[in-house]
Amino acid sequence: MTRSLAVRLALLAPPLAFFALFFAYPVAAIVGRGLRADGAWRFGAAGEVLTDPDLAGVLWFTCWQAAASTALTLALALPGAYVFARLDFPGKRLLHAVVAVPFVLPTVVVGAAFLALLGRGGLLDELWGVRLDNTVWAILLAHVFFNYAVVVRTVGGLWAQLDPRQEEAARVLGAGRFAAWRRVTLPALAPALAAAGLLVFLFTFTSFGVVQILGGPRYATLEVEIYRQTAQLLDLPTAAVLTLLQFAAVAALLVVHGRLVRRREGTLALRDPATTAHRPTGRAQWALLGGVLTVIGALLVLPLAVLVERSLSTPDGYGLTHYRALTGTESGTLAVAPWEAVGTSLRYAAVATVIALLVGGLAAVALTRRGRGPLRGVDALLMLPLGTSAVTVGFGFLIALDEPPLDLRSSWLLVPLAQALVGAPFVVRALLPVLRAVDDRLRQAAAVLGASPWRAWREVDLPLARRALLVAAGFAFAVSLGEFGATVFIARADSPTLPVAVARLLGRPGELNYGQAMALSTVLMLVCAVTLLALERLRPARSTEML
Repeated sequence: MTRSLAVRLALLAPPLAFFALFFAYPVAAIVGRGLRADGAWRFGAAGEVLTDPDLAGVLWFTCWQAAASTALTLALALPGAYVFARLDFPGKRLLHAVVAVPFVLPTVVVGAAFLALLGRGGLLDELWGVRLDNTVWAILLAHVFFNYAVVVRTVGGLWAQLDPRQEEAARVLGAGRFAAWRRVTLPALAPALAAAGLLVFLFTFTSFGVVQILGGPRYATLEVEIYRQTAQLLDLPTAAVLTLLQFAAVAALLVVHGRLVRRREGTLALRDPATTAHRPTGRAQWALLGGVLTVIGALLVLPLAVLVERSLSTPDGYGLTHYRALTGTESGTLAVAPWEAVGTSLRYAAVATVIALLVGGLAAVALTRRGRGPLRGVDALLMLPLGTSAVTVGFGFLIALDEPPLDLRSSWLLVPLAQALVGAPFVVRALLPVLRAVDDRLRQAAAVLGASPWRAWREVDLPLARRALLVAAGFAFAVSLGEFGATVFIARADSPTLPVAVARLLGRPGELNYGQAMALSTVLMLVCAVTLLALERLRPARSTEML
């Protein structure tokens, strides 16, 4: 074993141990509970479930809507990625932070907001008599709402670093604008595009809240069916089979994605984004900027505005009644004042972000160098939590982590661990394309000058990946704030997170409960916007530093 491989394996040991203990073990525990009875395996249950004709319809819709959502998101968000990467305009940093806000909102809140826009008595119904609730279009638009930021930040983060002079040289040699972009920029963006497309597909493939609320009884994904079998019918064998089916589909997707990315990744010429962005010039760029702002306003800002309007609306007019009620327990829905969920969520998210950065950062550094052998495919393996049922993970935590030395059911750390499990893959996906794009000759030059491997990484890789690290931290924090699927099963009654508190308030009738849910959602939205704006301001401004 070479020294380099030994170092990489040592770096990978903590991430692999983390995923083994808090992902593989809980999932295996609940699947085993469902497929075992009286000490014997019940594999016959798998045949019964897989031959059910209703399952074929669920699987087809799951794949179809995920593919359509991914294509629509890429089509609408790629122009936004270019605008944020290459154009400089007033309010850019604020808008960049606002774009990421929808990604952290609980799905139950987004479903309610889109119903207010697209359902009976909604904005479209009032203006034009058009209703889109219980249709595929409502689901697709809500998925774009969620995942627009994934494409803008993942693709735009790398696009902002690409040297525009390469594309300009192609144009000088006679290539048209589109031909130069297709032959020079697009191949360089391929790893980031593949990563963004993978993330969007995984999130829409496992979509639960959006489909449950906006699709009605007509549409169901595998995730919705797993929840129904587990929480409503208590049919663990069927839920276990569906979980394995979803797991196998996601694993196959990750294998294909890994092969495509390895074929396309290469060393890139990276520059400081401050030197690549410029003021819009010409009618085409101004028109593009206007189109992107229109899309952001219609698909992202308008649903968020509905949340704010609902939080201020009372039977007596507009006011702060629902916000004042957050400090008390008058509704009786929560064991604590709803306002306490804000502090709880911030503490949990901060701890989860630290864990995700440590786990994902070590994994990204270890996987920077591509190659064959024992580490091949590990980066795809680390993405599996994003494609596994959150319901399965939540129940798995309760079943598996109940005995010493892993008896964590009464520990506050259980929630940040579940949140970090989802945040760590974002760290890996954000850092890996940038680290792999660093010219290896820079590391070799540092080694020739006497730098140790640690100092070479600190002096070469870290400055180049600093902005990607901030993007990763922002995504990890945002995901932790909005994580709901697993947290709803493990959060203690006296320490609910914001999404859990919102869901419990929405699940109880009454105007006060609904108003408080909208108020808490608005608070979550503002906290996320402020956090992401702060990260935008922290990025290096010196042109001698990358990102």
